[in-house]
Amino acid sequence: MWGQGRVTALFVSLLLWMDTAAIDVPQDVKQPPTITKQSVKDYIVDPRDNIIIECEAKGNPPPTFIWRRNGKYFNTAKDPRVSVRKRSGTLEISFRSGDRPEDYEGEYQCFANNDLGVALSHKILLRVSKAPLWPKEQLKPVQVSEGAPLVLPCNPPPGLPPPITFWMSSAMTSIEQDQRVSMGLNGDLYFSHVMSRDTQTDYSCNARFLFTIQQKNPYYLKVQTNEQYNETSYNASSSSGRSVPESTPSFLSPSGTESSKTVLRDQQLLLECIAAGRPTPAISWFKKGGELPEHKVTLENFNKTLQVSGVSEEDAGEYVCMATNRLGSIRHAITVHVKAAPYWLDKPTDLVLAPDENGRLVCRANGNPKPNIQWLVNGQPLDSSVPTQGRQLLGDTILFRSVLMGSSAVYQCNASNPHGYLLANAFVSVLDMPPRMLAPKNQLIKVIENNRTFLDCPFFGSPLPELRWFKNGQGSGLDGGHYRVHRNGTLEIKRARSEDEGTYTCVANSILGTAENQVRLEIKEPTRIVRAPEHQSVVRGSTVRFDCKVKFDPSLTPSVTWTKDDEPLHLGWRFRKDEDALTISKVDESDEGTYTCSARTAIDLDSASGRLTVLERPNSPTDLELSDPAARSVRLTWIPGHDNQSPITEFQVQFEEDRYQPGEWRNLSSYPGDHNSVILQLAPFINYKFRVIAFNAVGPSPPSEPSKRYQTSGTAPDAIPKGLRGWGSEKNNMVISWEPLSDLERNGPDLHYSVWWRLSDSGDPWTNVTTAASRYEVTGTDSYKAYDLKIQARNSFGHGPESNVVVGYSGEDVPDSPPTNLKVSKVDSTKAHLHWTPVDMSSVHGQFKEYKLYYWRESSLVPGLVVSKEKQTKGFFSTTAEPLAVLTDLVPFSHYHMYMVVANSRHEGPPSNTVRFSTKEGVPDAPRFFRINRKGLDTLHLQWDKPLEPNGILIGYQLKYTPVNGSRGGRPLVETFLPNVTEFMLRLPERSTRYKLYLSARSQVGSGQVIAEEAPLFTNEAYMDQVDIATQGWFIGLMCAIALIILILLIVCFIKRSRGGKYPVRDKKDLPLDPVDHKDQDGSFDYHSDEDNKPLQGSQTSLDADVKESEDSLVDYGEGGDGQFNEDGSFIGQYTVKKDKDETEGNDSSEATSPVNAIYSLA
Repeated sequence: MWGQGRVTALFVSLLLWMDTAAIDVPQDVKQPPTITKQSVKDYIVDPRDNIIIECEAKGNPPPTFIWRRNGKYFNTAKDPRVSVRKRSGTLEISFRSGDRPEDYEGEYQCFANNDLGVALSHKILLRVSKAPLWPKEQLKPVQVSEGAPLVLPCNPPPGLPPPITFWMSSAMTSIEQDQRVSMGLNGDLYFSHVMSRDTQTDYSCNARFLFTIQQKNPYYLKVQTNEQYNETSYNASSSSGRSVPESTPSFLSPSGTESSKTVLRDQQLLLECIAAGRPTPAISWFKKGGELPEHKVTLENFNKTLQVSGVSEEDAGEYVCMATNRLGSIRHAITVHVKAAPYWLDKPTDLVLAPDENGRLVCRANGNPKPNIQWLVNGQPLDSSVPTQGRQLLGDTILFRSVLMGSSAVYQCNASNPHGYLLANAFVSVLDMPPRMLAPKNQLIKVIENNRTFLDCPFFGSPLPELRWFKNGQGSGLDGGHYRVHRNGTLEIKRARSEDEGTYTCVANSILGTAENQVRLEIKEPTRIVRAPEHQSVVRGSTVRFDCKVKFDPSLTPSVTWTKDDEPLHLGWRFRKDEDALTISKVDESDEGTYTCSARTAIDLDSASGRLTVLERPNSPTDLELSDPAARSVRLTWIPGHDNQSPITEFQVQFEEDRYQPGEWRNLSSYPGDHNSVILQLAPFINYKFRVIAFNAVGPSPPSEPSKRYQTSGTAPDAIPKGLRGWGSEKNNMVISWEPLSDLERNGPDLHYSVWWRLSDSGDPWTNVTTAASRYEVTGTDSYKAYDLKIQARNSFGHGPESNVVVGYSGEDVPDSPPTNLKVSKVDSTKAHLHWTPVDMSSVHGQFKEYKLYYWRESSLVPGLVVSKEKQTKGFFSTTAEPLAVLTDLVPFSHYHMYMVVANSRHEGPPSNTVRFSTKEGVPDAPRFFRINRKGLDTLHLQWDKPLEPNGILIGYQLKYTPVNGSRGGRPLVETFLPNVTEFMLRLPERSTRYKLYLSARSQVGSGQVIAEEAPLFTNEAYMDQVDIATQGWFIGLMCAIALIILILLIVCFIKRSRGGKYPVRDKKDLPLDPVDHKDQDGSFDYHSDEDNKPLQGSQTSLDADVKESEDSLVDYGEGGDGQFNEDGSFIGQYTVKKDKDETEGNDSSEATSPVNAIYSLA
């Protein structure tokens, strides 16, 4: 059974073209032969290769094959070059060197035979490809007048298949084609009109065959011109600068005003119109009585060729091409006739019948002209074959009635007309077979919800069984509603839903029996990309992320793959894929493209795409050209570089000049991004060189290559120096200064400045000087006199305009009069009012600036308080007869001294009288610090220091505290302290309440600036930080206990030493024992020797002596007699004299007990 896998279901058939489609006969059932593969009708082969003519067929019994060549039996066994493939009818014709493949050209037909019939292939016309050589010819130079049309014929040699032609020069460069020069469908090269530049190359036609390219000898052109070059008769359309006559359009191909063309149905229609004329005519097309079919029509070769693909009968008619230039237009009408080779309307199909059944074979074809229908049976014409009972021919139909076993055969239908033929095989097989299922049993099919679904149930039987479908083994057959049963047994579910899940049973029933099969259907949720990749534009070098979040049925396992421009994407360090996205690092131009995310399961697929556009700075502009020169302007034109996916928004023109700042590029002007030709406004006497920079959203391009130099002519300055002023650096001079002209304002060489000055309002003549500097000093002036000033720039080309007159002043002198009668009034704690008699302004000897007051704090009225006597200044500008000023920011309760001077811009005058005054008492500053330490749950230790400036006599301190942070409110609690108190233990009213404390110092005037702190929370750490543990009882008791334990340990250590210290083992273990061993009362042994009075080796001799580590180990005693430890920790055991190494060794005595050992003994 046939079928195609649907994207949404692997086992679901999609292609059910017709309900009447024939049912395949299983291969294990006897059946006539069927052709399954054959070569094409028009078969062109390569002469260098062996020839293979294909013919394959199926059937039961397997068919045998015979061939006919040119209508005669072809005995393949007699030709050693010809062999037939095993289990196939395919011919292989092998050649050796010197053999001629052309000898095997002809018409071949294959016959497949078995006991039940004969099937035929179509006739295969075998031809060998040919590439004939170009005829040898000597081509003379082609002479043609300038402006005349020209056709260079190609005439390639006929080949099989026909060659493809193209034009090149003998230097193997392509001939550039355009509206004026182009190649026609026949291969000729057409010139609408010839120009003198067409002689710059030769023209050679090339023919490309299947296996080689051949080149024709080249044409050489000689273009004859009508007149010599005449600059006054320049014509823009002629590159040579001479006048060329114009001409109206005329057709080079096709000729005349009308023609006709015949084309076969389903082939390609090509219509061509090539016109001559000057200017080059434009070609347009239309169809009389209708529109050009836009979906099938394309215009090629600069509109000279009209192509219609897939021609049908409605494309017939009259097509008109029109050639137009400014001198006129012409038309040519082409009548198109559409013919048709035979094509199928109803192709005969295989027929399986049971004995006594009826059937029919139908063969209907159409064409233009109408084809002739001929029937054959087993390769022989039906009308000359042996008649068969129950068979009847009625035109294009064969009827079969009450067929008999043994009447199987293969029938051929041949439909032909002058344009071609069709051949179809259809067998009639008479079988007697009960129903059988052809598909595997109990298939599981998974499909996507809401999709059209097909459940296949391929079956076979003869007579043809009746097929019915059931769901879950219940109810009547499924057919109708959203179910449909096709004739081939397939059940169609128009829209699968979750309730369609279940087991479906197909039952095939005939008079010979019943067969059934089951299919299990599961409905799955579709795989969907819920967050798809989006189109993105990013800057080169950045990172981009494409999302691809997939939702799928939980019982399915999806796989997510990425492609770029439909090609697999290779992941690497720059391309990283995670569960929901693709990340691309360091993006570059090669990454640009369309990225597609495909989420695939076993039964469906969803995909989504996003395009990545890589943005970069634009490429540099190119081809800078200068034109339209003028005295102070020039036109600059350039070609913009590629914008690299981000539109150019601005062009910046820069310049460099080689006279004043050579090598330094400066900005000249900017222009919108759609400009590429601008007029630059320039300065005189500058040798310019220009370059252009393009800007887009990413940034600037590299600068273009610079233009050629452009020199502007010089002229007199047209700018006036700015910033002209006169001022004195000394009391008897005046410095005249100005801003020099910039390089672009010089306008020529030898730039100088002419400066004029005179006393203002004097009527004196002007004094002037010329200098190249930007300042000039006038000496010998009176102090602070007004002068009229003006300036003018000049160069070698002339003088510039004069400036307006400005007023300057000579230098200032020291004022010679002081302010008088300086006094104060209305003095309070921080300010005082000042009064004085002003000076005569003529005594200032300069520009009056201010009255400057010098004042300082001489002392404080607070006993013992040391103050700074640093002078302070404050200026007052006043020109009134009775000036008044207020001095602020004074320190209260202090003695002050002050005096005043008058000042001009450079000097101060003599001082006035000195005034002494005292400020009144004020409120104190805030205490220097305020610390709060928590001593307990309800106790705070407060510390503070006196204010830096008491501003009066301190009479005490005031403390206010109030609950904060949502604690219970109430009136603030107040504590007051004497002035000599700077700490206080405050007991809080409530332990669990946080308080904020406000502390201020007080004088007779009132409370001063407040300092506020919040009481810390009580914590063990906070408490320990603030408590001196050395004074705590628990700490003292702990230290005493530790001291007592140490004392007890020391006593024990000394006791142990005194007991074990009598036995220096290393010194005594080798000495002989006395005959009688004396034993002390404490149980230790006493050895009498000369060493008794010596200090113990290894023991501590004094508190200051060094302690030596014992060299003995208990291991020395562990292997001897019954050694053991006494109650007091000393070691006792049997001791014997060590005589020889071979004798039994005794146990050594323990060394004196060290304090460390004594501690272990206690343990």
